[in-house]
Amino acid sequence: MRKMTNHQKNSALQRGAIAQRGFTLIELLLVIAIIVALAVTVFVSLNPALRLSQARDARRISDVDTLLTATHEYIVDNGGAYPLGIATSSDSMIGTCVAVATSTTSGGCNVLAGSACFNAASSSLAPYLKTIPIDPLNGTASVTDYTITIAASTSIVTIKACGAEKIAEIWSSR
Repeated sequence: MRKMTNHQKNSALQRGAIAQRGFTLIELLLVIAIIVALAVTVFVSLNPALRLSQARDARRISDVDTLLTATHEYIVDNGGAYPLGIATSSDSMIGTCVAVATSTTSGGCNVLAGSACFNAASSSLAPYLKTIPIDPLNGTASVTDYTITIAASTSIVTIKACGAEKIAEIWSSR
């Protein structure tokens, strides 16, 4: 039997050490599986669809408040007079449309097809708004999915968001 020299022993040890440096395929697959499981758990717990609908409802709340504030600033600046074109005792869709094409009965809104729109962009309310708020999901400049009405008996202005998702109704009045 032949004896190995020190040089041969060192060379064999180095080759063994080099072979042991990498990960095996099973180890890599196991780590990837753990990372995927954690990613799925986090994604499911965050529920992005719910978060997006809550964000849109938060924007609707802000838009309703913006429209109501602009309306009240107009009323204060004009000695208690209301902007022309706002219907009393029935919801008017806010938008550039002449008349509403389809009825809207969601989110507490009750706008009938053919009813007149309140064009906030060309009304006396325009100077009080930087831009006309539009519903983040279904609104357009023509039909914003926000309504305005003045109660005939109490003269209270009410603004509603028709496209509310997770909140039954979004409205504000003063």
